[in-house]
Amino acid sequence: MKDKIVCITGGANGIGRSLVEEFAKQGAIVEFMDMDGEKGEELARRLKSEGFEVRFHPVDVGDHLQVKEVFKVMKQDHGSVDVLINNAGVSRFISFWEMEPDEWNSILSTNLSSVFYCSREAAALMKGRGGSIINLASTRASMSEPDTEAYSATKGGIVSLTHSMAITLAEESIRVNAISPGWIQTDDYGSLRDKDHAQHPAGRVGKPGDIARACLFLAHPDNDFITGENLVIDGGMTRKMIYEH
Repeated sequence: MKDKIVCITGGANGIGRSLVEEFAKQGAIVEFMDMDGEKGEELARRLKSEGFEVRFHPVDVGDHLQVKEVFKVMKQDHGSVDVLINNAGVSRFISFWEMEPDEWNSILSTNLSSVFYCSREAAALMKGRGGSIINLASTRASMSEPDTEAYSATKGGIVSLTHSMAITLAEESIRVNAISPGWIQTDDYGSLRDKDHAQHPAGRVGKPGDIARACLFLAHPDNDFITGENLVIDGGMTRKMIYEH
């Protein structure tokens, strides 16, 4: 990843924060976006003080005009983008019976529309030289708990959008893949119970680094025979039949 231009959405917290840190440590020039200005600025300051090349953009990725502006800046400064990771998302679970239209639209805008907006802008910069787009979906695209309609719909949409864009952008040598994380504990890992880990065939709950390493793999130019795929990283949970005996 040395000197590759890597753009990451939702990079101030959780999985996104790990992505920013890991790609920076691999020598990438990281441009990341988030609505959490305080956490974003703090992360950028710390990584810069450690000698890494990062820049934070306070952006609402659900707003296509803001997205256009930040990619315009990246074009002026770098000319192109090598890797885009669409990680931004909100996991608000609201009662099926009580969800208001504006709440539904807000979740779809942040989680799904942003993937299209950012991918189109990044692909325009990748034209003629290729690149990699990685979309963070979820195992909730194929399995659910109550009151997850909006979130699940967006994650299912991301999986479908991924294979659609992979075919559309193939002629530009742009690869598009998705990653569907399962249970990824982004803080206080030590507070998890033994049974939280034991229910996973892999024997543990996931960590942000598990997703970051998968993104590094998919982003690597040597892995150019992988496109249109959805890589499930859930410790085996979606392959496990759960019946009470």
